[in-house]
Amino acid sequence: MIYEINEKVEGYMEKKIMIVDDEEDVLSSLKTVLEKNNYSVTAVESGKECLKEIEKGFKGIILMDIMMPGMDGWETIRAIVDRGLMKGLCIEIITGKGTFDREKMFGLQTFVKDYHTKPIDIETLISSIKRCNMFYLTEIE
Repeated sequence: MIYEINEKVEGYMEKKIMIVDDEEDVLSSLKTVLEKNNYSVTAVESGKECLKEIEKGFKGIILMDIMMPGMDGWETIRAIVDRGLMKGLCIEIITGKGTFDREKMFGLQTFVKDYHTKPIDIETLISSIKRCNMFYLTEIE
């Protein structure tokens, strides 16, 4: 089933999503679904690659895996916040880990708009992305 997202955003956001996940099958499947919903999708396999894309100017929604080798999702979010790069970003978690790591998450809760566990329910994800789009637009206007 293909879910349609029909809002067109002029000027500020061109429906951009970055998927950050070290699992190739997750990157590929989410990229396919989101592109069919008219999103421009950037797929990266690590927190370091995510930071590079943001530093090059990426603005939009980030779907961040938590459990990744090297720099995990929480460390990546902390680096984004510490470097002052949150403007124009909306972060949602996608993870195979069903529970929150309260210690790593401490102080970052306000920067995460939603938390999705794998396997991801696509309908729920699309609804959450729509809400994130509304938040994102409110933040940059």
